[in-house]
Amino acid sequence: MSEPTFNRLTEADIAYLKSVVEPTGKVVPREQIHEDYSHDEMGAVHQFPDLLIEAVSTEQVAAVLRYANERRLPVTPRGQGTGLVGAAVALHGGIMLSTARMNRILELDEDNLTLTVEPGVLLMEIAKFVEERDFFYPPDPGEKSASIGGNISTNAGGMRAVKYGVTRDYVRGLEVVLANGDVIEVGGKIVKNSSGYSIKDLIIGSEGTLGFVTKALLKLLPLPKKAISLLIPFADLATAIETVPVIIRSKYIPTAIEYMEQPVILCAEQYLGKKFPDHSSDAYLLLTFDGNSREEVEAIYEKVAEICLQAGARDVLISDTDERQTSIWSARGAFLEAIKASTTEMEECDVVVPRNHVADFVKYTKEVEQKVGVRLSGFGHAGDGNLHVYVLRDDLDSETYARKLSEAFDLLYAKAHELGGQVSGEHGIGFAKKEFLAESLGEVSMNLMRNIKHAFDPNGILNPGKVC
Repeated sequence: MSEPTFNRLTEADIAYLKSVVEPTGKVVPREQIHEDYSHDEMGAVHQFPDLLIEAVSTEQVAAVLRYANERRLPVTPRGQGTGLVGAAVALHGGIMLSTARMNRILELDEDNLTLTVEPGVLLMEIAKFVEERDFFYPPDPGEKSASIGGNISTNAGGMRAVKYGVTRDYVRGLEVVLANGDVIEVGGKIVKNSSGYSIKDLIIGSEGTLGFVTKALLKLLPLPKKAISLLIPFADLATAIETVPVIIRSKYIPTAIEYMEQPVILCAEQYLGKKFPDHSSDAYLLLTFDGNSREEVEAIYEKVAEICLQAGARDVLISDTDERQTSIWSARGAFLEAIKASTTEMEECDVVVPRNHVADFVKYTKEVEQKVGVRLSGFGHAGDGNLHVYVLRDDLDSETYARKLSEAFDLLYAKAHELGGQVSGEHGIGFAKKEFLAESLGEVSMNLMRNIKHAFDPNGILNPGKVC
């Protein structure tokens, strides 16, 4: 399937788009667009859109897409720009359609345990809103300033996925504007649905290539009353990682199972200017347990603590106060920014492998580091096999770094495939991983994806150059 061709944005186009968006929405011409909109958090590729539109309603989004489709103008959906694969970069210029002003919480339905929101609402705003009312939205990606629209677009996971699952498991329904401006509603407040193909689940994780989400109906749970974390030091990373499947087999499933190494902890300490509760060991597991009472949580974590000590843990440090919890999780939440601050440039390998192969993959990263001659740093969600490995440039010149980065990625993604894994656990494909996705899935699956894309967006205007 050939790449679509697009028209250039004209003054007449801009005048029309202003007429359907302003004065409630905002239209920003190229020369006034802030540099932040030329890239996402990956930062490797910069490209400005020709026009930035901040719509405030479904009707405005529909009008923009209908016109763009008729005129063959590319449209790049944009949330908070916290992505790591370039999915929110306007590779073909054209229109960037932002959700920044579509940021209202619309309804809390306590009878059906749902929350209806616009796509620009931030994850941290959702968490605060529902927890103040004794409800719980489980998906917990590390970047709390991301928008819910972005989370839905990438099917974001996060640290609580071990017990609770990922974003797709908590989206009951969506309002979506298609490329031609048609508005559809998929899913809803019903709990069960076996009515044809699940369009909702195709939209989730599609990175804005199939449609533009304008409302989301989220599933909530009752808020757990108590959460306690265990910080468990090990003499080495291999022993720590090999303990994870033992924990899973025990059926005492934590809310989160994170792994981390001493260099990343020291990096976070320096970045935050705060001490971690312990940094004397080479490797750690960080486990969290939640429940409706302290006694319930203690009964579970005591059994898991015993498993870890039998597997070779040096100690079990219990974080059962708000102060200790904040100390540990603020450091964990800063890992990405801390690693970024420690080097001149970095790129991420966000693989996912079966849980029983996490140790194999982590050990292999050490081999790649030596073989390629480049510094790797990482951490990850050991409980669900999603590993974040960063290739760091440090003082390498651009040509050398590009070569070593390519070599490291080829090795890492090939190993993930060998172990039965995939190229992304939660950050998506964007344009950064298209090549690796094609290698992993094969031509038959890629053709199916391209045909799905064509069915939703025959002119290819929605986020062109991304995913497939």
